[in-house]
Amino acid sequence: MAKAKVQYVCSQCGSTQMKWMGKCPDCGEWNTLEAVTIRPAEPGRSTLAANGLTTATPVTLASVGASPVERLPLRMVELNRVLGGGIVPGAGILVGGDPGIGKSTLLLQMAADVARHVGTVLYVSAEESAHQIARRAQRLGIQEERLYILAEIVVEQILEQILHLRPVLVIVDSIQAIYTEGGASAAGTVSQVRDSAALLLRVAKQHNIPLFLVGHVTKEGTLAGPRVLEHMVDTVLQLEGERFHAYRLLRSVKNRFGSTNEVGIFEMGDRGMEEVHNPSELFLAERLPNAAGSAIAVSMEGTRPLLVEIQALSSHTPFSQPRRTGNGIDLNRLLLLAAVLSKRVGLNLADQDIFVNVVGGMRINEPAADLAIAVAIASSYRNCPVCADLALVGEIGLSGELRSVGQLPRRLHEAAKLGFARVLVPRSALNRKGADGLPAQIEIVGVRTLRDALEIALVQ
Repeated sequence: MAKAKVQYVCSQCGSTQMKWMGKCPDCGEWNTLEAVTIRPAEPGRSTLAANGLTTATPVTLASVGASPVERLPLRMVELNRVLGGGIVPGAGILVGGDPGIGKSTLLLQMAADVARHVGTVLYVSAEESAHQIARRAQRLGIQEERLYILAEIVVEQILEQILHLRPVLVIVDSIQAIYTEGGASAAGTVSQVRDSAALLLRVAKQHNIPLFLVGHVTKEGTLAGPRVLEHMVDTVLQLEGERFHAYRLLRSVKNRFGSTNEVGIFEMGDRGMEEVHNPSELFLAERLPNAAGSAIAVSMEGTRPLLVEIQALSSHTPFSQPRRTGNGIDLNRLLLLAAVLSKRVGLNLADQDIFVNVVGGMRINEPAADLAIAVAIASSYRNCPVCADLALVGEIGLSGELRSVGQLPRRLHEAAKLGFARVLVPRSALNRKGADGLPAQIEIVGVRTLRDALEIALVQ
């Protein structure tokens, strides 16, 4: 009879080693190797067959058909946008986020929505009791007869209830807290997380039941556990937000059935997660129009245009190494823009600490906000406010030139809707073929260089 073997599995990358090491040789992380006992399988015994799962048979492509999949409709518009238009039957969706960010609250509200309008929903709670879930539901005003709560941590028991109830939606909170009886290690280890997710996803695919899995995150904010878990699911959602901010951003990191550029914006309130339908107006509500160092950027989050306020502060420093701090933007992008302002415009920023902040906890990754960031820095350095009725769009090159960005008409229509009279854009964008549907109620000012943009944007 073969003996059990011990392997060491990295909790970050999932690689296996024959001996313990302080540093994983594949991903370079420290203290991530966990001991896993590998027991030989008994001959003639199948773990999957013991769970009552049927064996798949091959079918022809023509017999499957190419009819569009009917998604489960959601009344939550923001969640619908991120998922790509609803929940695809049989999809496996992994939801991650910091502790206390609102993952369980959002999924409980979604479960109540589906139970109210579609059918039976099974909410599996592996970390809280049924009474704790009921108290949260009472606080949120949720009293749905077709919403079932199951406090269970054994995968085989969960699968039995899924096959018995045949719900239209299953939520497991969380995948790190459950385990399968066929595994020899404890719950939360790499092998248990991988095997438990594989069993749940197989049932979901066979019976066309959408499955939501809640995952823990590491200190760096990435999903904990083996990276293979992200490859097993169809969609990976990340719930972001600062602990002391009321706003939460739901991003799609991976989506086989929709775009990964969409973002849903929620506000944590007394009644749970409330949708923010007009985030641009909300982000600009507390803006001081005549304050130096403040500029308005027109950004795109997927198909949605957003107007956000960029604040910058330039302050003299007695030290030889000035600080560059960016909150909500890429630090390397901030260093690049500071260098362009120094070299091409002539601003002496070598003895200036520069702080840049995106108001409202937003994070901007696209280069279309370059012009607003540079203008905000120059406004703070010269102590000259930016024109209150001006919004800015444009990417800045290393030569100080302004480069065109995509979806310009949608950006300008959003700026016009919020009452801005002028928008500063790259001159090359006005000559492009996609600039035909520009709004007539707003003045569009085309400039070629960053120096020309500063002469127009700053109040002299």
